[in-house]
Amino acid sequence: MSDSSNIDFYETYARFKEYAAPNPSAKESGRFEEELWQPAGCAKDMSFLEIGCGNGHFLAYLREKGVTEFLGIDHDSALAGHVPAELAEHFRVADVWEFLDSNSGQRRFDRIVMLDVLEHFTAEDGARLLGGLGRILRPGGRILVRVPNMGSPWGAQYQFGDLTHRAAYNPTSMRQLAEASGYACMACYPHRQRSPSRRFLDRLFHALLSRILMTPPEIWSANFFAILERRDGR
Repeated sequence: MSDSSNIDFYETYARFKEYAAPNPSAKESGRFEEELWQPAGCAKDMSFLEIGCGNGHFLAYLREKGVTEFLGIDHDSALAGHVPAELAEHFRVADVWEFLDSNSGQRRFDRIVMLDVLEHFTAEDGARLLGGLGRILRPGGRILVRVPNMGSPWGAQYQFGDLTHRAAYNPTSMRQLAEASGYACMACYPHRQRSPSRRFLDRLFHALLSRILMTPPEIWSANFFAILERRDGR
């Protein structure tokens, strides 16, 4: 019988996630535009870092937008075979802690993006990570995150659907994490999924529930975004 205490779920992560090369669609690009680019005040002449970039969906979107200075890092070496050739120079297999130590402020970024990443760290390590990222943010830079929304009854399927998740967040605890890490949480807003008609029905259903429940969630969507800025503005 195997010793379950020594199981590393990341060893089988590539099979679990079924890695494949990104194939950006107009629908996916529209979502990035609506949910990341516009809310975070992004521009083509900015520099971007994506932590936990996976197989490069957001990197492909940045390339389509005409951004030239961007980098994606991921600790999983299995992804190297799934990143398209046109993105290879913008992708690096790297542990985030080693990346921060080796960078030492030499390269700085206007926007740092973490989509479905922060929940893989304990809250303490999440605060440590945000503190380290502050050293490579340019003045006025912002960090954009997306995490499962444990303030919503629909967030559990995402939070507990991956055994590598270490921390859970709702908008309130995200603001607490930001404050503890030297940031201001500028905004928390929903991750809008599915078709416009389905989203309309969801809004009606959630509006009804909000009238019934004593303490409805701040955000109903299963995941939510947050935009963080350094409090010192540096």
